[in-house]
Amino acid sequence: MPPPSRPPTPLPPAPPHPQSTHLLLTTSHHRPNINIPDFFLTALSILFLFSSSSPPSSSSSSASLKPQFPKIPSSRSRRFFQLPSMSVSNSSNRRRFATPNCLSDWLKPRLASDSFASWGVKPGTKNVHNLWLEISQGETSLADSTPPIRTVNVVTVRVIGKNSRVLVESHQELSDGTVRSRHRPLSEKMKPDESPESAVLRAVREELGSVAGGEVRIVPGSYREKVEERYSASYPGLPARYVLYSVDAIVDGLPDEDFCTEEAEEYVESEEKKVADQAVTVRKHFWTWVSPDTVEL
Repeated sequence: MPPPSRPPTPLPPAPPHPQSTHLLLTTSHHRPNINIPDFFLTALSILFLFSSSSPPSSSSSSASLKPQFPKIPSSRSRRFFQLPSMSVSNSSNRRRFATPNCLSDWLKPRLASDSFASWGVKPGTKNVHNLWLEISQGETSLADSTPPIRTVNVVTVRVIGKNSRVLVESHQELSDGTVRSRHRPLSEKMKPDESPESAVLRAVREELGSVAGGEVRIVPGSYREKVEERYSASYPGLPARYVLYSVDAIVDGLPDEDFCTEEAEEYVESEEKKVADQAVTVRKHFWTWVSPDTVEL
């Protein structure tokens, strides 16, 4: 018998077409193996692209993106008191008051009670009526601060006499009967928009006019200006900033020896006159001639 024939060997399946391979990969339902860090970086890149391409809506939005760091308390701020600056006066913060009582009510919570209570009581001091008159006349301004800062423009006149001696006011007699020591040259608070030269002539006329009848000559090159900051002697507890304009002058007709002058009436019949009647005013000025090296400006 002939040997049985072998079945034919099956052929291997043909490899799929490249196009079909692409279709199998794209239509596969198996979850792709995604690298998580790469995906996260891609998302951040897209976010950065969109945020940088859009212009900022306003300066406030860009400022809001800045990190806000917590403030670290300073041991220095807990250990020391911060004193108010007396060097800065803002005219928009200056106050005006309808009456002396309004001024008093405004000052009480801003000043030490014992200091404010001494106004007009302690010998040589003035009271709240004096301060109100200064503010109403524009001679003084108060900054809206705690404590308030009093700013005054003052002209100082070194009157030169024989042998180069300088005239100083030794003391004053006040309306309440007290005496205030001075030992300083002729000084006067300046009016609003008044020049130093005009203030010099007015000071001589008001405080020396009863004895001086001659010419007033300002010494060329003697003009000086400085600022002093200290507590007011007239108003205890009130910080003050004095803008001082000083000149040397020669006044004809003054006595060669010590003399006294009386303060002229400053206020006419008005509401200010009624307030002035309650203020502590200067009745008499006492003058003496001293060596120039004993006078400090």
